[in-house]
Amino acid sequence: MPLAEERTRRILTTHVGSLPRDTHLAGLLYAKLTKSPGDPAALARATRDAVRGIVARQIEVGLDVIDDGEQSKTGFATYVTERLDGLERLPQAPKTEIATREIQAFPDFYRHGHSGSARPRLACLHPIAYAGQAQLAADLDNLKAALEGQDPVGVFVPAASPSSVAGLLENRHYGSEEELVFAIAEAMRTEYEAIVGAGFQLQIDDPRLVMHYMLHPEASIADCRRWAESRIEALNHALRNIDPQRIRHHTCYGINMGPRVSDMELKHLADLILKIRAGHYLFEGANPRHEHEWRVWEHVSLPEGKVLVPGVITHTSVLVEHPELVAERILRLAKIVGRERVMAGGDCGFASTLHPDTPPEIETAIVWAKMQSLVAGARIATKALWG
Repeated sequence: MPLAEERTRRILTTHVGSLPRDTHLAGLLYAKLTKSPGDPAALARATRDAVRGIVARQIEVGLDVIDDGEQSKTGFATYVTERLDGLERLPQAPKTEIATREIQAFPDFYRHGHSGSARPRLACLHPIAYAGQAQLAADLDNLKAALEGQDPVGVFVPAASPSSVAGLLENRHYGSEEELVFAIAEAMRTEYEAIVGAGFQLQIDDPRLVMHYMLHPEASIADCRRWAESRIEALNHALRNIDPQRIRHHTCYGINMGPRVSDMELKHLADLILKIRAGHYLFEGANPRHEHEWRVWEHVSLPEGKVLVPGVITHTSVLVEHPELVAERILRLAKIVGRERVMAGGDCGFASTLHPDTPPEIETAIVWAKMQSLVAGARIATKALWG
């Protein structure tokens, strides 16, 4: 049954994209990331096996709209730097962090930095062009193979937003940051359109959209809104040939556990987010810094045909959410925008770290326990909403 039709019968479940990798695959990807000697054939085999396993696991847990778990990617955005021409690695410099609002507020807690605070290690020195066709084809082929004999309600493939990629680079070629972002958008259009052309939904991963305020203490809320509008214009330029109903847009505040007092509030950006050419909007709604923001939708009108996918489980705590709490988070939003216009998702991804000496913030067993609560909570909410 098509996703839109199934949504009229029950609360569907999904997640943000990245899921835990096994240690073998993580080790091979880390070797690739650090330019260590490796075996490309072994990496290809391990990735193919991991995608097959992660697809099966999602279906076993009961998730409705699934993906490949981003098993092949070294990071949700860093993978793109392997697929773009025009970039060069900067000379290795002493590790320093950008003085973000969060670091300024809690320097001792963030003495090792946090998500997004690292300075760029790459520079754009030449015109940007997409050169990742082979890697993208391998990802899509692996996912298609893993789906043989399976029948999920929907399948999506995440891809990084232009602003997220631009945040990894120093601009030494284009006349302005806006020119750089538009060049990345035009290049990434190749990937976006190929994902949809392969029969999958496209998910745009766009944390920079809401993290800009935290990352730039000098910027006011008005400054950040103007910045966001220009980035949304670039993103929509890249998405111009795709039916919005085939697009999911995800934004969040990064993967780090921390005080999070510097996160930009959803009320300052919700109206702009709805201008993005997408049919589904994924955002944080389960961590204690943002759980209250469901009330934003009492005042922001959701356009016809659009669907909200709030996080009802979070990556900011190892506590496993009770299914009844998950159901409550779904129900209060459904009562505002309508039961057919809500799906249940997560705040952010759950990928394991690639560094062999760094444990993941959320252990694999806990991730899957959270997913089970997500599914169970959606079933409780379905019974309450449909009887």
